[in-house]
Amino acid sequence: MALVIRGASLLGETPADLLVEDGTLTRVGEVDASGHEVLDADGLVALPGLVDLHTHLREPGREDAETVLTGSRAAALGGFTAVLAMANTSPVTDTAEAAVRVWELGREAGLVDVQPVGAVTRGLAGEELAELGLMARSRARVRVFSDDGRCVHDARVMRRALEYVKAFGGVVSQHSQDPTLAGPSACCHEGELSGRLGLPGWPGIAEEVVVARDVMLARHTGSRVHVAHVSTAGSVEVLRWAKAQGIAVTAEVTPHHLLLTTDLLAGYDPTYKVNPPLRPAEDVEALRAALLDGTIDAVATDHAPHARHDKEHAFVDAAFGMLGLETALGVVRTALPEMSWTQVARVMSQNPARIAGLETQGRALEVGSPGHVVLVDPDATVAVDRAASASLSQNNPWHGRELASRVVHTVYGGRVTVRDGALADAG
Repeated sequence: MALVIRGASLLGETPADLLVEDGTLTRVGEVDASGHEVLDADGLVALPGLVDLHTHLREPGREDAETVLTGSRAAALGGFTAVLAMANTSPVTDTAEAAVRVWELGREAGLVDVQPVGAVTRGLAGEELAELGLMARSRARVRVFSDDGRCVHDARVMRRALEYVKAFGGVVSQHSQDPTLAGPSACCHEGELSGRLGLPGWPGIAEEVVVARDVMLARHTGSRVHVAHVSTAGSVEVLRWAKAQGIAVTAEVTPHHLLLTTDLLAGYDPTYKVNPPLRPAEDVEALRAALLDGTIDAVATDHAPHARHDKEHAFVDAAFGMLGLETALGVVRTALPEMSWTQVARVMSQNPARIAGLETQGRALEVGSPGHVVLVDPDATVAVDRAASASLSQNNPWHGRELASRVVHTVYGGRVTVRDGALADAG
């Protein structure tokens, strides 16, 4: 049976019906729905399914915090139809076999495309390159590589990785943190507040020097580098310069870095402990402007679920990270209400898919495109309740907040995975 999406406003503009047959959009316009499943989208905005460049699904190794299935459920509820699963699992995704296993778990869950990210170095140790070519040639077809959680701080290793992935159109996604300027204990933006709270400082320059080095390595190698979770105005300046030079660099910003500031750390609540840390308001404003003008290409959640016993510690000892998949669209709409739906689709679907080389994702809502669609109520608000999350974890910084817009339906390959804000397979 085909699916008819009735009366959606495409990118917030032209109302139209969408006909999805065998997983493909076959008609855009007025559709005779006789004999077909109908999804009412009157008053809703239709976007191509969202794509997250930066998701931690924790499986294998930490299934107490998240699994591919529970993370896929959270992703679908957030309007996502594809996520990139980061490599810092246990064991690390640094072999073709490990990458294929994550890919298979995603197919078994069947709610979103789960695309594994391969480690840049074996065991994330920063010394010896992982099986980049084998992962790229595997069934998982890995194209994004990252030691996220750790920086590839050795310039020689980073150069070799960039040269290697160039051969098959891959990209290295860098966690930009110079360990000599911001060590593993650094957890608060370095400034007056970190000094007053007695928390180890994480200065913006520790990010910026790595971004600057990597864009120069990208220019030297002619390869692609992607800057993960940009957090400072200084990094934005480097990116803007690099793009003006024609260097092949892309960048992402997290929803939380678009809305939250370092002031929240005054209460020592470990929910707000992230890496890179929350920054001052002036950095947040620079990030918003850079996303609007295209200097930053994409929004990526850095969804980082943790079990309670990993978060409920003194701030300096708690794990880094917060949830993000189910709330990402609402946070972006809250932080940047002036952003058009066309821009939202660009930074949350089209650009992420392009950066990751996902040919079946991020496509325009036109005949011949895969049937990946998210339908959003632009006028609704959502009161976030951490207990209602599909994630196994509850380290949710948005608990109790009202966020703009609401994901009503998600369609993955022509199949409704979320209907009226609830998982269609919940039973």
